[in-house]
Parts: sequence; structure tokens; C-alpha cells
Amino acid sequence: MAIISDYEEDQNEKKSSPSSSCTSPKTPMFTAAFNPQDPIRIVETVLDFLGKESNFLEKDTAEKEIFAVVKRAVEEKKRKKAEEEAKVKEENKSLKKEEVKANEEKVEEGENKEQSAKRVPNKGNGLDLEKYSWTQTLQEVNIQVPVPSGTKSRFVVCDIKKNHLKVGLKGLPPIIEGEPYKPVKVDDCYWSIEDQNTISILLTKHDQMDWWKSLVKGDPEIDTQKVEPENSKLSDLDAETRQTVEKMMFDQRQKKMGLPTSDEMQKQEILKKFMAEHPEMDFSKAKIA
Repeated sequence: MAIISDYEEDQNEKKSSPSSSCTSPKTPMFTAAFNPQDPIRIVETVLDFLGKESNFLEKDTAEKEIFAVVKRAVEEKKRKKAEEEAKVKEENKSLKKEEVKANEEKVEEGENKEQSAKRVPNKGNGLDLEKYSWTQTLQEVNIQVPVPSGTKSRFVVCDIKKNHLKVGLKGLPPIIEGEPYKPVKVDDCYWSIEDQNTISILLTKHDQMDWWKSLVKGDPEIDTQKVEPENSKLSDLDAETRQTVEKMMFDQRQKKMGLPTSDEMQKQEILKKFMAEHPEMDFSKAKIA
């Protein structure tokens, strides 16, 4: 009986041992940290893990497969980098456009403010101010300065120089003082007292082809594009000067309407004539300088 008992115990031990051997092996875990400064390190860690835990490296195609994976990873990294650079470039381009647009709007706003600050000239193509008024032609500037009734010429201070003008009454602050908008011919300038209540001054322009925007620099300016010379005055000019003045006024009106000036129209006519004489040539990209 003792023998049978020992045999049964041996059989029970044998039965219990297979059950323990059937337990599935644990799957090895791979852990590694990726360092952007040393990207090749992660590859070495992966290969070391595969060599210890699998027979992957024994395959004939192992090298090619590893190379393909690394190649895809490198290409993916390059692609992402290119996308990031393109995005940054596009953002910088957009910012630059916005900056340029803002600057253009700022300049345009400044020009509009400057233009709006200019005043419409009076009937004499000058300006009526609080203490004096002035008118002009292409050759002369006439100034009217009101003074107290009964003022004598000996009380008047009128100092006219090529680049300086001072007008007023003795013992009082100057009514006008500053640099004329453009130089004057001192020998051809005059002043007088009219009706003992107005100082009348005649300034002869040194450059008789330009309209003055103001009497002295720093004073309110007029919009010279709205100047309207009298035809009777133009008729008094010699033919060459009158032609020049008429051309200047025509060009000002054309510019105001956004149309070509007389010089630009002449260039267009020359180009059209040349094109007609040379039909074999391609003028599709021709531009007028």
C-alpha cells in the first residue's frame, strides 16, 4: 500500500508540472528616449533590442529594411522642416505685405492731409489771410496790408530783400516777416500807402514760370492746381511765354484728371507712328519711358 501511495504522489507531481510549463512567456518591453541632438542613438538602441530579443537581424533583408525605415524617417524629417520653413516664409511674406500696405496707407493719408490742408486760391490766385491778402500772376505778387487810417509812409517798415521780406509799422511787431516762397528781383519791387489805410506792395518774381503756394514760407499754402490765370493777362505775354504757360496749365488739368500730359501724348504719337512704319516688329511689351 505504501508503494502505491508513493506512485500516486509521483503521478500527481508529473501532472502538475506540465500545467506550469504551458504558461505563455512574457513579451519583452522596449523603452527609449529620443534625443533630437543625437538622433542616431535611438537607432542603435532599437538595433540592440532587436538583436537581443528577436532573430530579425539574421534575416537577409534586415539591412535593406532598416535602411528603408531610416530613409523614410529622414525624408519625413526633411519634409516637416521644409513645411515649417515654407510656413515661416509665407508668414514673413504676409507680414511684409501688411507692413508695406500700412506704410503706403500712411503715406497716402499724409498726402491726403497735406492736400486737404491746402486752400483754394482767391480770385487773384493768392490767399486772403487775417492780417493781409496777396494775389499773383506768373510775373508778380501783389500784397495788401490793412493799417490804421491816417497812417503815413514814415511810419511804415517795408524791407524787401531777395530772400527776406519784412512789413509792418514802426514800434510794433512785424505784420509779415519771413522768406518769400521764391526769390524776388529787389530792384523791381515797390511799396506805397494807398488811402492812408493800406500798404500796397509789388514783388517781381525772379522765376516767372512758377505759381507761388504761399507768400512767405510757413504761411498757409494754396492748391496751385486750382489756379486760374486770366486770359487777358496771357494775351499780354510774348508768344513763346504764352505757349509755355498754356502748356503748363494744360498739363496740370490733365494730371488732375489722370490723363497723359502733352509730353506723354507726343511720345505716344511717336510710338504709334513708328509702329505703323514697322509692322514686322512686336511692340506688345513696349513701354513709354
